[in-house]
Amino acid sequence: MKIELSLLPYEDKTILYNLIQLYRYDSSEFDGHALNNHGFYLYKYFDHQWTDEYRRPFIVKVDGEIAGFALVSLDVPTEYMKLSSAEVTNVISDFFIMRKYRRKGVGKEVALLLFEQFHGTWEIRQTLSNKNAYEFWRNVIKEYKSDGTFQEEMIQNSRWNGPVFVFQTQRT
Repeated sequence: MKIELSLLPYEDKTILYNLIQLYRYDSSEFDGHALNNHGFYLYKYFDHQWTDEYRRPFIVKVDGEIAGFALVSLDVPTEYMKLSSAEVTNVISDFFIMRKYRRKGVGKEVALLLFEQFHGTWEIRQTLSNKNAYEFWRNVIKEYKSDGTFQEEMIQNSRWNGPVFVFQTQRT
C-alpha cells in the first residue's frame, strides 16, 4: 500500500470541498454540524487554506486513490500556554481518512509523515465526545513519543472543550 501526502493546489479545491462534506457528515454526530439550506456543510475557513500563509491543505492518496485530507496550521501562536512554553505551535485543524482506509495504518502513517515533515511543538485537539478519534491520536502520539514526553490535558474554556495533546518533534 503506497501512501502519499501532498499539498492540494488551489485549482483542485473542489476535491477538498467534497471531502469536507464527507468529513462533516461523518463527524456530525460528535460536533453537531448541520446542513445549510442548500444541503451542504459549511467550513468557515475553507478558502483560507490557500490564502493564509500558515495553513497547509494536504490530500491523502493510497495507491493513487483519494483517501482523505489533513488541514495543518504551522507556527501559530500557542493557544494553551499552560501546556507548553513554546511561543508557536503546529496544529492539525482537521484530519479525515475515508472509512475504506481506516484501521489499516493509513491515518497513523499520514500523522507520522506530518510530524517528521514539520518540526517543533504540536498541539492536537479532539472533540470531547469523539472517543474513536481520541483513542487514535492518543495511540499514535504515544507510539511516536515512546519515551512518554507528551502532555495531555482536558481544556474547558470559551475557545475549546476537550482533550489536548502537546508534544515536540525534532529532526532525527
